[in-house]
Amino acid sequence: MARQRAKAPSQRQLRVGEQLRHTLSQILARGDIRDPELADMNVTVTEVRVSPDMKAATAYVLPFADGTPEDLAAALNRAARYFRGQLGREIDLKYTPELRFAPDRSFDEAARVDALLRKPRVRQDLSDDPDAPGGPIDTGENTDSDLPDDPDRGA
Repeated sequence: MARQRAKAPSQRQLRVGEQLRHTLSQILARGDIRDPELADMNVTVTEVRVSPDMKAATAYVLPFADGTPEDLAAALNRAARYFRGQLGREIDLKYTPELRFAPDRSFDEAARVDALLRKPRVRQDLSDDPDAPGGPIDTGENTDSDLPDDPDRGA
């Protein structure tokens, strides 16, 4: 049986997710958390994904300075009920979603792809000149040599 792709989030899911992200960031910035692990930690909430029924949400987080993302997510998951209560007071939704926190891996993945694209062998594959090791990467932009002669340019 073929694996089905997940549907793209609806506009409402995106809007609610962004509202949750913004409100969670405000709650974390206030710093009125009793957990000593979270008290002095600066947290970046990069994204919040909401389930189609709006009853569950996953917040992707990164530590701003020190600490590992896994430890941060574990500490935030221990305090998830507190955050849900705070969200319920600040956001007007029929149901306040159950929160889960997960470490954000998107920056690691972007760095991995960037490092891969910078390898000489890959750069050679992407360059216009097959004999040039690490030649220029085609950015898709037109250069003057790609453009037809324009009589108004004086060429």
